[in-house]
Amino acid sequence: MMQGIWELLDAQVAAGRMPGYVAAVRIGGDTEMHAGGRRALEPDSAPMTDDTLFRIASLTKPMGAALTLSLVQDGVLALDDPIDTWLPEAAKGRVLVRPDAALDETTDLERPITVRHLLTMTSGWGVVLEDSPLQRAMIERQVFPSAMHTPMSADEFVAAVTDLPLAFQPGGGFLYETGFNVLGVLLMRATGKSLTDLLDERVTGPLGMSETAFVATDPTRLAVLYTPSPDGLALLDPADGAFASPPPFEQLSGGLVSTAADVFRFYTAMADGGAPVLTAESLRLMTSDQLTPAQRRGAAPFVDDDTSWGFGTGVDLTGAKPGTAPGRWGWTGGTGTCAYVDPSRDAVSVLLTQRTMLGPDDGPEPFWVAVAEAAES
Repeated sequence: MMQGIWELLDAQVAAGRMPGYVAAVRIGGDTEMHAGGRRALEPDSAPMTDDTLFRIASLTKPMGAALTLSLVQDGVLALDDPIDTWLPEAAKGRVLVRPDAALDETTDLERPITVRHLLTMTSGWGVVLEDSPLQRAMIERQVFPSAMHTPMSADEFVAAVTDLPLAFQPGGGFLYETGFNVLGVLLMRATGKSLTDLLDERVTGPLGMSETAFVATDPTRLAVLYTPSPDGLALLDPADGAFASPPPFEQLSGGLVSTAADVFRFYTAMADGGAPVLTAESLRLMTSDQLTPAQRRGAAPFVDDDTSWGFGTGVDLTGAKPGTAPGRWGWTGGTGTCAYVDPSRDAVSVLLTQRTMLGPDDGPEPFWVAVAEAAES
């Protein structure tokens, strides 16, 4: 049933798109895991195996959302709680009069930023794609997102972000990434625990995800990370590089290292109802459209006419694109990772590679199509 999926991925390795991959797919009651290629470009490097570690980037976000909703279930915090309860730095926030305004052209907050705003990326903090004073300030202060670690502590990160104005009033738009890292700091302050401990208690521990952490559990099994360049794949992070030792700041937006088997455990648990991490209602909230039409219009290129955003995860609305379907949910990571649950096809799919994406048009769409075709065959 799944041979076409593996043939596609093996062909991409042979063509030089990526050095290797590990993927896991469940269709109906059938599950297969497959590894192809090598952990590095060198022909004598170790082959990919089921226990190869990858920097999973934004696949961290759905796990972070599940963590947050588990805390909501237990009454530790609520979706509409103002974040300045735990992040007093946010109470002094200012808002740009327009997204490209000078940093001192601001107005007062019209409403407090809430936990819901951080989960839906509608807080006013996030990736500014156009050149502007705000984008330049984020880069200068080293809080503009990247595939590598943010070189500061959690408290320093919050101080740097909250010292900048918001691009819009809370709830007034959508900006990717930054708010999720602010959310991670909020969870640590609300509980007095590290994200490592919280995830172990509430997500990775209950699901048996022993290889998932903010540092490689065994750097010798970590795939080398590459990025496309005019001369082919260029080294971005070696196996003994940034993710071989604990980071200065555990990033809820994209800091986890994991294996395909561990990521698959998370997504199959969610596909099967959410237990023991989430209730069915929490899972429904997480995986359903949480954006208004106005917010979606401003969310490009992360959201388009056929997709939206739930809590920490993308959601398919129309199924108009090949391989997609209404109600399908999941996300991709900039380091070449993706994972999706497709209830309409009874399919769960995970693909981990070590080739970064250049942008929204440089993703794993052929893999999604292959999974859909296998499910429909």
